Amino acid sequence: MIRYIEPGARMSQAVIAGGFVFLAGQVARDPVPSVEAQTRDILASIDRLLAEAGSDKTRIVSATIWLADIATFAEMNTVWDAWVPEGHAPARATVEAKLALPQFLVEIGITAVV
Repeated sequence: MIRYIEPGARMSQAVIAGGFVFLAGQVARDPVPSVEAQTRDILASIDRLLAEAGSDKTRIVSATIWLADIATFAEMNTVWDAWVPEGHAPARATVEAKLALPQFLVEIGITAVV
């Protein structure tokens, strides 16, 4: 069985299948010009979507983080490191990429176990 969370015409915010929840890349709802603030906003969305899927951040197995400017890596990591529970750091990749809109500085995609 496949379950879609917040489905839309182009994509769903999350899909549950095969015991996993796959989150779409999350961007800030309020794209203020701060990587720190955008990262906090994104992680709150991730918490909300994981809870709706019946999971949580201790069950994340993989994360992909896209930064508009890799020079903001340390700023993003300050927020990320405070959010990830000790002993539950997922496999992770972080890359610099041109994001969909110029106001987006960070995008995070997550895969977790349900």
